[in-house]
Amino acid sequence: MQNKSMIVCRCEEISYDELIESASKYKCSARELKLRTRAGMGYCGGRTCRTMVDNIAHLHHPRTNDEISLKHQAPIRPVRFSDLGEVK
Repeated sequence: MQNKSMIVCRCEEISYDELIESASKYKCSARELKLRTRAGMGYCGGRTCRTMVDNIAHLHHPRTNDEISLKHQAPIRPVRFSDLGEVK
């Protein structure tokens, strides 16, 4: 049995309870659940909670074939090593 008060999104401090409550109340897709709760919008960009948010949303609002799951984005842009040592 899962601890319903466990934190799923550490960056935004969103609990499992909050996600389940929002998903069941609004029957929202993964994207809507993310927008309603801010889960996955923190510093890590959803790297740690994306799968859980997507799965919870899918339980309450089954995905259609044309609907994609949540994606994550890197919080920073990659920099080439040559750019770091370049003298201008």
